Amino acid sequence: MNKEVDYIIVGLGLSGIAFVEQLIKNNKSFIVFENDSQVSSVVAGGVYNPVILKRFTPVWNGHEQLEKAIPFYQELEDKLQVTLDYKFTTKKVFTSVGDENNWFIASDKPMLSYYMNPKISKEKINGIIGDYGFGELKGTGRINTPLLVRSYKEYIKSLKSLVEQAFDYSKLNIQEDKVSYDNITAKRVVFSEGFGLKKNPFFNYLPLNGTKGETITIHAPELQIDFLLKGSVFVMPLGNDTYKVGATFNWTDKTSVPTEEGRKELEEKLQKIISVPYTVIEQSAGIRPTVKDRRPLVGKHPEHPKLAILNGLGTRGVMIAPTVAENLFNHLENSEELDKEINIKRFAE
Repeated sequence: MNKEVDYIIVGLGLSGIAFVEQLIKNNKSFIVFENDSQVSSVVAGGVYNPVILKRFTPVWNGHEQLEKAIPFYQELEDKLQVTLDYKFTTKKVFTSVGDENNWFIASDKPMLSYYMNPKISKEKINGIIGDYGFGELKGTGRINTPLLVRSYKEYIKSLKSLVEQAFDYSKLNIQEDKVSYDNITAKRVVFSEGFGLKKNPFFNYLPLNGTKGETITIHAPELQIDFLLKGSVFVMPLGNDTYKVGATFNWTDKTSVPTEEGRKELEEKLQKIISVPYTVIEQSAGIRPTVKDRRPLVGKHPEHPKLAILNGLGTRGVMIAPTVAENLFNHLENSEELDKEINIKRFAE
């Protein structure tokens, strides 16, 4: 039986979900291919925070992205009947007087002042090593990405729009006004495969490096914190005395297998910021789809305009996905210009 749709979507991580939402809003039909080969959206901490705490600088377009992202996840909570958005403050552990001075200077800047509390907290927090005090950020939180991906997949399945198998590029037949794949005919294909891009013959010329990230989940009953603690690792409350600790950055290992080295690195850093006992109860790894200029990969294929890409969301996919998905949809459907910084034209073949 032949099936005609407006779009074939390949990949159902954060970028795929955000793009499918655009299709649903605009009454476009679609089929999604998802084979669970990429796990970065599931392994990710899912934190949203518009301030780069290493340098006390604003995230690229972070404020605008959050203004779109927060309502986006609220709508998904209503649709999927799950809780996804957990709001909390973030406390940055200072390690020197220099950190304090830099925080004062940064918190005076227009965009940053919206999130950064200029007053440095000198409180002693049980179980936390913080001799130089803490800087406090409001407006931060986390999205439960594993639950989002799992629930959304079930939702797409209920629409009978999910194909649970790997996409076979050799079966794609590209014509001038349409594309076909097996018995499916579509107007366009959007690839949102994360690190799976490396196997995509149409877009693997793009410089997606991929960075392995590992996290551990710990049980620490004496910690008792309800905020995200940020030092050389983050310690994020998950409830029931459990915390996610992350993350490592490995540019050479391209496997999604947790390693002894990763766990050791995380524990060594963790022990510099907390002083209470804990037990490691889980360890996860995934490949973040990172790009050398830290901007997403969005746009049409230079020779096959029926093929498009939405990828490279990197470490801040939760914040960035709704904005870039909307920009791509409007680009494909309404000829809206793509933001120059995300357009793949910046990397000519």
